[in-house]
Amino acid sequence: MALLGAAALFPRLAAAAGDPGAPDHPLLPPDDILLWPKAPPGGGGPSGVRQVDRRGAVSNIAEPDLRTLRPARANGTAVLITAGGGYRVIQQRKEAEVAARWMTQRGVTAFILSYRLPDEGWRVGPLAPLQDALRALRLIRASAGPLGLDPTRIGCLGFSAGGHLAGLAATRFAEDAYAPVDEADQLPARPDFAVLAYPVITLKPPYDHTSARRRLIGRRPQPGAADRWSVETHVPPDAPPFFLVQARDDEIASVQNSLLMQQACDQAGIPVELRLFDEGGHGFAMGQGRRQEVNWTPALEAWMRGRGFLPP
Repeated sequence: MALLGAAALFPRLAAAAGDPGAPDHPLLPPDDILLWPKAPPGGGGPSGVRQVDRRGAVSNIAEPDLRTLRPARANGTAVLITAGGGYRVIQQRKEAEVAARWMTQRGVTAFILSYRLPDEGWRVGPLAPLQDALRALRLIRASAGPLGLDPTRIGCLGFSAGGHLAGLAATRFAEDAYAPVDEADQLPARPDFAVLAYPVITLKPPYDHTSARRRLIGRRPQPGAADRWSVETHVPPDAPPFFLVQARDDEIASVQNSLLMQQACDQAGIPVELRLFDEGGHGFAMGQGRRQEVNWTPALEAWMRGRGFLPP
């Protein structure tokens, strides 16, 4: 199937980008796009409508999609946001929407990904969310021109299990994870930067107690599965720069996850900045923790400015 083009994929956003008289609203109307023109690769999956709980976490995702949030004054940088939830649900309201607001307030175009959850009947299992993330990055790059984006400033931001997914996308971008479906799949999937907040990185003992590990590879995984689906084992020499943040008292994902990722980046010669906090627990999103605020976003903003992803 031929690529429809950005104007067809994101009609309101493309129209606004080309209209100098468009209203100067803080945020233009969002657009949604299905990731796959037909059924997702591999088949299977749930049926029925998407489920949203009282906290805004989604599940039963039969059709993965992107929600695009674009500031009226975009600076050319884009970010793919993958919220966490242990690969059981996706915490869109708590993590993704908050992160998208933070990004758009700084001129960054945000793309919230609703990815397939691997144990909802998808035949490709743990490969399903990675396929979705790589496809999303290619679609964003395909729409860069009409939406006023710089194709060399497209990053990813992931939280918890979504940090695991963003980490996979930022390290396994060169894999043939699915058969191409249109012209967008001829574009590179490599993100230009990766931000991982309290991420699940390793699925190997002694840090293999997470929901992400159970949902991806099971309680008794096949030999080699933990190594294959751990992020730190796949850092290539052309990976993007990483920004990592985690609290030492994280009760869900041990702080060793970020330390292992930092070590893997150092060994591969990849720039990495790690911010550790003594307190903050798990799930503090853009700073709003359950017990106290975690003041990490000023460091993120400085890092993005220093690397040219935000204007000086």
